Amino acid sequence: MPGDKTREFLDSHYVKYITISHSPAFTAQEIAASAHIPGGELAKTVMVKIDGEIAMAVLPASLKVDFDCLREVAGAEDVELASENEFAELFPECEIGAMPPFGNLYDMPVYVADPLADDAEIAFNAGNHSELIRIAYQDYERLVRPKVAKIYS
Repeated sequence: MPGDKTREFLDSHYVKYITISHSPAFTAQEIAASAHIPGGELAKTVMVKIDGEIAMAVLPASLKVDFDCLREVAGAEDVELASENEFAELFPECEIGAMPPFGNLYDMPVYVADPLADDAEIAFNAGNHSELIRIAYQDYERLVRPKVAKIYS
């Protein structure tokens, strides 16, 4: 079942979470509307390549990755959007586009837009297009240890 890896990880670290079911939705803004969550409070996972290596950029649904900002934060030469073909096989238990923002479970770096760090909670896709998980942001940061910075425009 999609999201099992994330739930098992959260359970193994005694993290309290809730799941939110919603009608199938595919864009971050559609998901936020379907789940009745403001777009600024829903974290979307954007798969990027930083100097050829796959990484996650995690932003509020209402924002877009600024590749110049991310390049500077990462100290990289090249940053670009990753294609589905480049990352799909890394997440066999997830539906494409519904990956939870736990790059640490997949040995990849995670960059988080700083507005998410200001929120008490973070909600994100649970590995499918009809369910979200919400946890305390402090738990997310403790488990993932992302680089928090201005990576958006």
